[in-house]
Amino acid sequence: MPDAAPLLRLYRRFARLPLGRWLFSRALCFKAPYFASIHPTVLALELGRCEARIPHRRSMQNHLGSVHAIALCNLAELCAGVMVDASIPPGMRWIPKGMTVQYLKKAMGPQTGIAQPAQPIVAAGAGYELPVRVEVHDAGGEPTFRAEVLMWVSPKPARPRGG
Repeated sequence: MPDAAPLLRLYRRFARLPLGRWLFSRALCFKAPYFASIHPTVLALELGRCEARIPHRRSMQNHLGSVHAIALCNLAELCAGVMVDASIPPGMRWIPKGMTVQYLKKAMGPQTGIAQPAQPIVAAGAGYELPVRVEVHDAGGEPTFRAEVLMWVSPKPARPRGG
């Protein structure tokens, strides 16, 4: 699909390969190294939706033995950012502006986050706020965490001509 965002085209190419989703996820962590701390795997990526999973590792635990709150926040930001990057119209850019979270229950075991925009992602002549809803659930499908990641979407500045 030539009209798809570069990140979405890359995901589609990788997803067809054996271990492709794992390789795509490692490439994401190479581009944004901080996310490597949660060991994410992007399970699905399409326009307006990203699904990713993190394992339950000791390095991501809190004092209660559950997945740490900030690891869940990182998963939410990763899902929201990847979804927006894969869905944003050409000529636009984005950056996280804020996040509100709800911890619903103890996060035990692998956690899966699903991000979807609360409104259409559109090209615009001026910047606008884009709320992205992320729900995280455990292996049994029970919600453990919810977040709204507020993205600032704005036109890319014109590139200077020449040099």
